[in-house]
Amino acid sequence: MLTLDQLRVLLRQYTDQTGHAVDLLLIDGLAMSAYGHPSRATIDVDGELRDGVRAVNEFLGRHGIPTNLGQSVSGWSVVAMPPGYRDRATVLIDDPGVRITLLAPVDFIISKLRRGTEDDLADASWIAARFRISAQQVQTASEAALAASLEDTALFLFERTVSRFCSTLNSSSP
Repeated sequence: MLTLDQLRVLLRQYTDQTGHAVDLLLIDGLAMSAYGHPSRATIDVDGELRDGVRAVNEFLGRHGIPTNLGQSVSGWSVVAMPPGYRDRATVLIDDPGVRITLLAPVDFIISKLRRGTEDDLADASWIAARFRISAQQVQTASEAALAASLEDTALFLFERTVSRFCSTLNSSSP
């Protein structure tokens, strides 16, 4: 299993060897761990890199770590991320040459709902409970994401996923 500390060390080695800084927005398993999930384990790195996707991918691959990296997490789906998601991200690690950030919790939920697998919905539910994210906050963020998206019938599936998710949140609220 890959830990955040192991990733930090590897990225530091990368910057020392190449002289190139890494600015990584983490998503998925390592992000869940960083948010405090007690048992979320992963073997890969998923995230958004400002620069150096190919080089970082190759470097981590040489260390046996698979990646899913891109310059725009928003571009990973027909449904865009809510505008300003990068500005709302919080800094997790800020070492010389290595900066790792996390999406704001409601933006992370939207990123999960865009895919909508069972694991994604479980992660989104855990984040909503952990950070007391309301159905209204999710709905507002989803509307911003939809407004930033190009028209596509896939948006209808996202709307249904958000609606079901928000219903679940409302039914579990005290």
